[in-house]
Amino acid sequence: MRATAMIPTLLLLGLMALVAPSMSYSCYGDISTLQAPTISCKAIRAPDCGLATIRRTAEVDIIRLRKYEVPIKRVATNLCLDPALIAAIISQESRVGLLLNNGWDQDRRKFGLMQLGRQQHPFGVWDSEEHINQCSTILVLAINEVRARHPTWTWDRQLRGGICTYRAKMGNRIAYVDDPCGRDSYYADSVISRAQYFKSHGF
Repeated sequence: MRATAMIPTLLLLGLMALVAPSMSYSCYGDISTLQAPTISCKAIRAPDCGLATIRRTAEVDIIRLRKYEVPIKRVATNLCLDPALIAAIISQESRVGLLLNNGWDQDRRKFGLMQLGRQQHPFGVWDSEEHINQCSTILVLAINEVRARHPTWTWDRQLRGGICTYRAKMGNRIAYVDDPCGRDSYYADSVISRAQYFKSHGF
């Protein structure tokens, strides 16, 4: 009993992921098989939304992402994640560090490439493998949290829900239980679009 109790929570949750369909080494499905999201532009997002804009930023960001390709893929392998998904969140959150000042966002509330909230107790240098691993672990926990809560959902909907839950955790917000993307699906759609681009370019 004591040995069982010592098994990390992440390992226990990760066992659930083994039943997810996958055409690669990701335990959470092949992101390249997802239908490309339809990005709707509202007035508040007019300057920075739409598939064309996301594609342009991804094309620019992939140049900076090459610097982190080895640690991203190492973390992805250890966590059974798609490296393109990690790269996409780095692009979405910080434009691969372009939007940061000494690792912090403009309001100094979130830290690092994947924008870890202060309440998550960031550790490591802002662009280190340690930081990427800490945030990617939170992403895995978020996906598995949604899978446990919604076992009848399709794997792609569970993945989207996990991405939205990750965003809520980083912003210290409570994710909707019924549908984590119920407030806004733009973030998940943007991340998936970026991930599909990065996957087609070597991630």
